[in-house]
Amino acid sequence: MNDVDITKDRFKKMVIDNLRMLTRKTVDDASDEEIYQAAVYAIKDIVNDIWIKTQETYFEKDVKIVYYLSMEFLMGRFFGNSIQNLSIYKPIKEAFDELGIDYNKIEESEPDPGLGNGGLGRLAACFLDSMSTMGYPAYGCGIRYHYGIFEQVIENGYQVEKPDNWLENGDPWGLKRNEYVAEVKFGGNVRAVPKGNGEYRFVQENYHSVMAVPYDYPVVGYNTNNINTLRLWDARPKNKFDLQSFNDGNYQKAVEEANLAQTLADVLYPADDHYSGKELRLRQQYFFISATIQKIVDRFKSKHTDFNEFPDKVALQLNDTHPTIAVAELMRVLVDDNDIPWVQAWEITKKTCAYTNHTIMSEALEKWPIELFSRLLPRIYQIIEEINRRFCVELMEKYPHNDAKIRDMAIIADGNVRMAYLAIAGSHSVNGVAELHTDILKKKVLKNFYELYPEKFNNKTNGITQRRWLLHANHELSKLITSKIGDGWITNLSELKKLKDMAEDEAFQNEFMAVKRHNKHKLAEFIKETKGIEINPDSIFDIQVKRLHEYKRQLLNVLHIIYLYNTLKMNPGLDMVPRTFIFGAKSAASYHRAKMIIKLINSVADVINNDANINGKIKVVFMENYRVSLAEKLIPAADVSEQISTAGKEASGTGNMKLMLNGAVTIGTLDGANIEICEEVGRDNIFIFGLTAGEVIKMYSENSYDPWMIYNMNQGVRMALTSLIDGTFDSNTELFRELYDSLLNGNGSRADEYFVLADFEDYAKAQEKVEKAYRDKKKWAKMAITNTAMSGKFSSDRTIKEYADDIWNIKPIKIED
Repeated sequence: MNDVDITKDRFKKMVIDNLRMLTRKTVDDASDEEIYQAAVYAIKDIVNDIWIKTQETYFEKDVKIVYYLSMEFLMGRFFGNSIQNLSIYKPIKEAFDELGIDYNKIEESEPDPGLGNGGLGRLAACFLDSMSTMGYPAYGCGIRYHYGIFEQVIENGYQVEKPDNWLENGDPWGLKRNEYVAEVKFGGNVRAVPKGNGEYRFVQENYHSVMAVPYDYPVVGYNTNNINTLRLWDARPKNKFDLQSFNDGNYQKAVEEANLAQTLADVLYPADDHYSGKELRLRQQYFFISATIQKIVDRFKSKHTDFNEFPDKVALQLNDTHPTIAVAELMRVLVDDNDIPWVQAWEITKKTCAYTNHTIMSEALEKWPIELFSRLLPRIYQIIEEINRRFCVELMEKYPHNDAKIRDMAIIADGNVRMAYLAIAGSHSVNGVAELHTDILKKKVLKNFYELYPEKFNNKTNGITQRRWLLHANHELSKLITSKIGDGWITNLSELKKLKDMAEDEAFQNEFMAVKRHNKHKLAEFIKETKGIEINPDSIFDIQVKRLHEYKRQLLNVLHIIYLYNTLKMNPGLDMVPRTFIFGAKSAASYHRAKMIIKLINSVADVINNDANINGKIKVVFMENYRVSLAEKLIPAADVSEQISTAGKEASGTGNMKLMLNGAVTIGTLDGANIEICEEVGRDNIFIFGLTAGEVIKMYSENSYDPWMIYNMNQGVRMALTSLIDGTFDSNTELFRELYDSLLNGNGSRADEYFVLADFEDYAKAQEKVEKAYRDKKKWAKMAITNTAMSGKFSSDRTIKEYADDIWNIKPIKIED
């Protein structure tokens, strides 16, 4: 329980004083953004005392700390979340009211930090919230991106990438820590220096280096005295300015080193469809990992001399394959910088590192060309070569005379360094993120490694923090739930099961659905204000919000919308419940086909939304620049949650959990965590359709799927596809030819690789069941309540406890008042 000493009057004075100091303005003169900054510094004054106490306690008690290593942390806004978790909303709201300030406008003034993109980064953020709330000592470690992945702007229906300049007005939440700067070395050569005992020390020479500068951000736990740290590394040159070049008139060379350093932290996931992009991605990964591990080891050495104790004090969790270079970097620091013998260092490394796999998609199981890797990171490459040599010896002993299997499992093979394999060899734990995903890893994707190391493999189904995704995002539903069952659910989401008994109570159904209508009205107003599109709050709000990838099958959704539209055009008097289809998605900048799907969605929206003949029965809205603060508006208003990925492709999904928690009913395949959602709510409270993962795998292996058969047999499919190329949605009949060909002809790959047409008929039938259920108001209310009531399993608190108990071996720490 935190004991924050803040009053309305004290906070008012702090804001007024901060405005005068920061801007030389009064409240009456200041902009919303300036008031926001002043308020943040006031809140940080409260936070810092707790933060200092937390870190002092961790150091004094010499606790084991988890370092969660991730390329992205999709944190969302700090302001409202911190106020909520500190339990100081009431005095701050009252202070703002007395100052004539609209609290909501101030909260909206904060830009979403440009630190993440999709589910991977949002999962990391949820985990940090849970670790702070539950008292587990932890750091999140990543990069302080200057421009995020990008700000998505829709121009003429197309995605256009603009810099996400979230740091334009400063960074009031970040605390620069110059005392922890680290040097990160790239390139050069490695020289072996005799140590005099027949062994060698390896020294990297002729390298160029970048200085990693940490910025710390507070991760405030809910109603607790624990504040953990998100540490993000920025880059600066070792030599900031070449004055001699400047004086010689070579102005570009004078700042060349500074520009090269800044590039490291400019953008998340730079386009890697060219060599320089690949090199930049590898630089970024090594940059933050090297800086992090150097400082972890420095901290350890300040208290300890025996490195055998290192795994008792440090846990490194590798969030997907991006941070797996940590295995080799920890070996480098132990062996080269601290003279730890190889065998001892390898045992320490394996006991310290744990690897989470987040996908079975081959492109995410990173591989680096040997030429690039060895040139950029020569010493790290040598270390991986030695790890691979010893690993292959182990394999030869285990599988004598099986050269093919050894080649398949080798960390270095076919001209590449296989990072996922390095992670498995160098970790004591390998986990998937949903039961199906873990099963596929064991039986298919990583089958050989599971046979070799069965004890390493385990499942940790993903979760979300209810404090962000219900308490903060859905105030009205939170208040209703608390009025019925108390507030224990905020830290123990399984308490929501108490709502199950109320699912058929007519009075509670009315209250629950009144909250949903309220949220739908709010979203309708927001869409009218921001998009100029009028939508019917009494329509079914059918929402698909997630990263744009073909396997997530936004294309299936939009083809079904076209099918509905065609049906209405043929039968304008059709009695159907009005539908509003809402999309939010970013495509990778170089993913052309995904960007064409965005264009198709917008083109379909333009035609349907402006067709008076269908009487507004269908509306389509694409919400640009999907981000956490936008999700907080969309998710509470959803009736239907679209989770329609090709079975076996989605590792887990967490959007499905957020929508379920807020009373949306899932329409989905038996994929990822959908399976576990189905188990929790029962088949009567979810709409399942489509091929199973086993059926998909079988059709792949047998090459037995022919989409032309479906095209020829199904008139609805044929009409929908034909409309892509007959000018219905664009006068350029060739514009969407690529999408048409990808489904029927392959266009350079397997035709309909993600089984869109194979699942279309079953999806359309499932959507008919959605409409039928929605017409029965009591049935729908029961389904919505049941989804909320049964979402307890999907709290990140549960997930984190499983990591803590099964992988990290850490206990919560209580910070005294």
